[in-house]
Amino acid sequence: MDRGDATGVRVSLEGEHHKRKTKSRSTRAGLQFSVSRVERYLRKGRYANQIRAGAAVYLAAVLEYLVLEIIELAGDASHANKRKTIFPRHIQLAIGNDDELNRLLSDIIIPGGGVIPHVESSLDFEMYTEQSNRL
Repeated sequence: MDRGDATGVRVSLEGEHHKRKTKSRSTRAGLQFSVSRVERYLRKGRYANQIRAGAAVYLAAVLEYLVLEIIELAGDASHANKRKTIFPRHIQLAIGNDDELNRLLSDIIIPGGGVIPHVESSLDFEMYTEQSNRL
């Protein structure tokens, strides 16, 4: 029978020591983003006087979700353009075509992203030629 020690070493009744394998907080939370790095940025940024232990895990999970969503949409955009590599243009198209992401990231500029193609209906060439033919 094992009994936990305060040092993280498991001590059995026979006196044998078994060192526990350390797991990162990212691994425990099942995340790819580094929880420790997010916590370090939170502390360095001085956003609050105190930061709870779960705050970094929560923020890392949210950031990972947002990045996965953007990469998935950008991958779809690159596939639609018959490309295998995601370019900044594909990220720009992915963000611009998604209403929620567009609202969230409306103030950012993606270098090499270009602009979202959009022609006002009043400037549409076909409508313009039809109107001129009527006159």
